[in-house]
Parts: sequence; structure tokens; C-alpha cells
Amino acid sequence: MAVSDPLPLLAKCPVVPVLTIGDAKKAVPLAQALLAGGLGTIEVTLRTDAAIEAIRLISQNVPGTIVGAGTVTRSSDIDKAIKAGAKYLVSPGTPAELARALAAASVPSIPGCASASEAMALADLGFRTLKFFPAESCGGISWLKSIHGPLPDLRFCPTGGIDAKNAAAYLALPNVAAVGGSWPAPAAAVAAGDYARITNLAREAKAVRG
Repeated sequence: MAVSDPLPLLAKCPVVPVLTIGDAKKAVPLAQALLAGGLGTIEVTLRTDAAIEAIRLISQNVPGTIVGAGTVTRSSDIDKAIKAGAKYLVSPGTPAELARALAAASVPSIPGCASASEAMALADLGFRTLKFFPAESCGGISWLKSIHGPLPDLRFCPTGGIDAKNAAAYLALPNVAAVGGSWPAPAAAVAAGDYARITNLAREAKAVRG
């Protein structure tokens, strides 16, 4: 099966901010602040009622940003996210039905896995870039080093427990395309509208891989 590869999207942005947006009005200034700091690929999780509207607003008003939909857990999430303007899809885990739907989607997907068996099953469907989640509690860097030998063609975007302290170590691995995390846009800064701080954090995150 020919599956759209999200690797080119991740190559532009070593750190993908993972955003849980509760107020859609904050979506555009938040995306603009991250873009100003050099992070132009972002993930808006489908964890809130505002998520789809946030994706729509960013897609329409921040043309320099590539916005994806995260926490895709049902096949029905796919069409809603794409219609809102999502340019890629991310799942925390990938049961068989969802994996097939993501493989058939009109935009690239980063399906989630937490084991070698899951990674192999997704590779059989044509996926070559996977989300490793929750990274830190599932073996972290050691797991990624171990999996590179038997599955050298796969690339990962680890998420879960990754922050400014350990991001560089993950990004130094040959099978890590990018990392995802919420630290470039802390909830307190978003709530306070402190977009200058978010831009500074984004700039620091961008510099992790130069």
C-alpha cells in the first residue's frame, strides 16, 4: 500500500509542539508565536471541544504553519480533521481498523506504537515514520537504540515525557526524525497570553538541532 510519508514535514521542524487548546480564540496567536520562534509544524490534539475549530483557524490564518491533528483515536476523527485543514494526522496508538483508515487517508499520518510488534504491523501497512508513545515510560532512548538494528528503515517521532532537558539526546539518534512535546507552549503561558515567552521557548527548541 502506498502511504503518504510525513517525514518531509518533520524534517522542517525538529521539535513539534503538541498543543491542547481549550479556547479556539487562542489558536491563531499561539501558532503565530510558535512560528515566530521557528516552529512551523505543530500538532493540535483532539482532546477538547475547541480542537477542530482551532485547527480550522490556524489553517486559514497562519499560512506559514503546518497544522496536524493529534490524538486521532477513531476513524471518524480523520475526515473531520482533514476538512478543518489538518495537513497530517497523529494517533497515540493504532488498532487495526484505525491503522487501515490512516493508511488510506488523503494526508500523511504518524501512527502511534509502543512495541516492536506494533511497529512491524504498521510497517506492513506501508508506514515508515511512526510515533513512539509514551516514549519515556516505554523505554525511551534505550528502546529506540534497540529497535534500530532489527528495523533500520523506520523513523520515529517520540512523544511523552520529552522536554528541554532530554530532547537533544533523542534527536541525536539516527532513527529519530523529530520529537513532540508540550514544553514550547506551557499551559500557564498560554493561559496568560504570554506569547513572547512562547516565542522564546520555541526559538530555544528550534536550536536543539540547529
